[in-house]
Amino acid sequence: MLKGISLTAKRGDVTALIGSSGSGKSTLLRCVNLLEVPQRGEIIFQGDQVKWAKKFGKRLPTDKHQIRRMRTNLSMVFQQFNLWAHMTVLQNVIEAPISVLKRNPTDAELLGRQLLDKVGIGDKWDQYPSQLSGGQQQRAAIARALAMEPVAMLFDEPTSALDPELEAEVVRVIKALAEEGRTMLIVTHDMKMAYDVADHVIFLHDGVIVEQGTPEQVFNHTQSERLQQFLQSTGSLA
Repeated sequence: MLKGISLTAKRGDVTALIGSSGSGKSTLLRCVNLLEVPQRGEIIFQGDQVKWAKKFGKRLPTDKHQIRRMRTNLSMVFQQFNLWAHMTVLQNVIEAPISVLKRNPTDAELLGRQLLDKVGIGDKWDQYPSQLSGGQQQRAAIARALAMEPVAMLFDEPTSALDPELEAEVVRVIKALAEEGRTMLIVTHDMKMAYDVADHVIFLHDGVIVEQGTPEQVFNHTQSERLQQFLQSTGSLA
């Protein structure tokens, strides 16, 4: 359960959310694009505050167009890839731009191929997810997220399901996106990636923000005993 979280993600910044399992990292990320609905507090996206109403004893968003607009501009990359097994890699990438954004199929395919090249799997465009390694599937998922041309990208433990070699492939892509100045919120167990990629690091424990700051402040000038314990248990930047 989240308790009084306050977070601002600025355009062009990369924010890393770290903490032990159950600390609230993924819940916070899912609240950002309303995959989970917070029962208190406010969500403001590009100056537009989410409109709420009480229904059946629960608070729910009321403006469907507003929510669709938010979700279209917030692309999420999940831990388990969530690719459609019956579609090729390219079809996975271009499905949402065509069906949701109403892009011309020819233009969508051209962009899709460019994005697959960008993440290093352009030669896999006609293969199915089952034919790819985990790292390749996650890179396809990143290309699919990019195809929506989002204002910001949300990553929920994008490398935790991968072995170290495949993890490195995905980290390289995320670092390249950060260097482009893309706005990203990243829930991660990879402390080195958080240190190398993020502009701002937030440490959560038991649903609250215990400590936050630049990577230098959080990792090298730790203030709280709980964060010190967490970094020791993860091996920190080793």
